[in-house]
Amino acid sequence: MTVDVLRRPARAERRARVAVAVLFLTNGALFANLLPRYPQIKADLQMGNATYGLAVAAFPAGAIAAGLAAGVLIRRLGSARVAVGSTLLTGAGILAAALADSVALFAGALFLAGAMDAITDVAQNAHGLRVQRRYGRSIINSFHAIWSIGAVTGGSMAAGAIALGLPRGQHLAISAVVFAAAACVALRFCLPGPDTEPAVDADAADDRGPQPVRRTTTGARTACVLAALVLIATAGSLVEDAGNSWAALYLAGSLHASAALAASGYIALVGAQFVGRLVGDRLVDRFGQRAVARTGGLIAAAGMGLALAVPTVPGTVLGFAAAGLGVATLVPAAMHEADELPGLKPGSGLTVVSWLMRLGFLLSPPVVGLVADAASLRVGLLVVPLAGLLVLSLAGVLRTRRR
Repeated sequence: MTVDVLRRPARAERRARVAVAVLFLTNGALFANLLPRYPQIKADLQMGNATYGLAVAAFPAGAIAAGLAAGVLIRRLGSARVAVGSTLLTGAGILAAALADSVALFAGALFLAGAMDAITDVAQNAHGLRVQRRYGRSIINSFHAIWSIGAVTGGSMAAGAIALGLPRGQHLAISAVVFAAAACVALRFCLPGPDTEPAVDADAADDRGPQPVRRTTTGARTACVLAALVLIATAGSLVEDAGNSWAALYLAGSLHASAALAASGYIALVGAQFVGRLVGDRLVDRFGQRAVARTGGLIAAAGMGLALAVPTVPGTVLGFAAAGLGVATLVPAAMHEADELPGLKPGSGLTVVSWLMRLGFLLSPPVVGLVADAASLRVGLLVVPLAGLLVLSLAGVLRTRRR
């Protein structure tokens, strides 16, 4: 008998699930509206590949600078309020980046947006895991699937705005207002009270309902597992950043695709990522996090590796799609495992994974940019198949199939 048969979620919990889904959607859509504008901004500000890579690295730099504050803010203000407040500031930073008339202002605005995005990320995941504990079964991948819907929506909005010739400032102002309003409405339906519910293990549920998780491990093992989870999440972030920062540039520059078509690389990545997350909870329940992660790493490495070996526009779009599908469940899996590690304060494991995985976003753009200037962007994008191989080597720390 499954947990969801034993206990149906209450109306307030169902509303909270929808509210968290809205927060994930707005978070995905806000930044995705800016990404297809990167080639235009790069050209307008006359940036080379290395300068551009350093400039866009300001986003993950801001995330690293502010990320550890998320846990403290959540414990003081509550995850829902923190998620919504930082969402509003993320939109403001993205709008400022779109309007920047110098590289310094562009990087500074991205720094602010990245800092607020990191806090939003931890807060919305903390509230999503809180709702998941109320449900007594896995639903975290579905939230990340909604994030992917938001990213596809934002990318499509940007592609449409570009095709219509809509100015960047007007386009990003509309995006900021629409998604800020959605986040504020969602706040009304989030769970009230502190974020301190105990974790639930679906395997331990019986006719009495979900029971608290009891996982025993040493402090040294906790540290090692946490480090491996950080690397798994970082591998996922490296692949996401390849789509965020370089997909449009690679398709438009190296493969001479049109501006509108160049946006399809990023859209393909997040679209396939959405599909992977949509079915992720069922796959994890059936095969286990470990098998799903290993298969995903293989798909990402093989798919993008083949696309780089035989460079064509359709093949590259499919390669980014394979990469997105392969890493779909990595970040949710790492966050979920970290949130249940023993010996840590509520939200601490989640905060550490979210904070340190931003190193992937910080290091990837300048490294890929330097490699692109020294060799080619095609060589720089080898970071994607290498990330897939990293996942294959570390997935053993994830859980196997549930009994």
